[in-house]
Amino acid sequence: MSHAVLVLNQNYEPLNVCRTKRAVVLLISGKAEIIVNSRGYIHTPTAKFPRPSVIRLASQVRRPRLRVALTRRAIFRRDNFTCQYCGLQSNHLTIDHVMPRYRGGAHVWENVVSACPSCNRKKGGKSLEEARMALRHKPVEPSANARALFGHYLAENLDWGPFLAG
Repeated sequence: MSHAVLVLNQNYEPLNVCRTKRAVVLLISGKAEIIVNSRGYIHTPTAKFPRPSVIRLASQVRRPRLRVALTRRAIFRRDNFTCQYCGLQSNHLTIDHVMPRYRGGAHVWENVVSACPSCNRKKGGKSLEEARMALRHKPVEPSANARALFGHYLAENLDWGPFLAG
């Protein structure tokens, strides 16, 4: 009952992920319908309920624009696990603030980049001009598409692929 279930809005846009128990409650109450049932059934003494993999809500839910959370892993993923100063691709990276925080630089997507430890030490608390360094790519906030938000579930739920293609 604790498997992940993809919840789609009425227009088939991925909305969130819930557990099987919550999905079954939504189905029984008529608030959702099954789109993909690839996990069999839940048997009780008096009834048999489908164990869904993907459900669709019966009514449209309005929601604000989704944003990717600013985390170390998200920064490394955005920068393709590459140092933005020397181009070294590695799993041993650090986070660097382009404009140092003690000089008024904010902790926002446009001011943080992946850096290898040696480039991070070389730059230190200096600006790019003072350190005589340049960025390979201008840092921007990544788009919050369905694959970025729910893609890590795909390894266990291959039947979600068509719904996360956007």
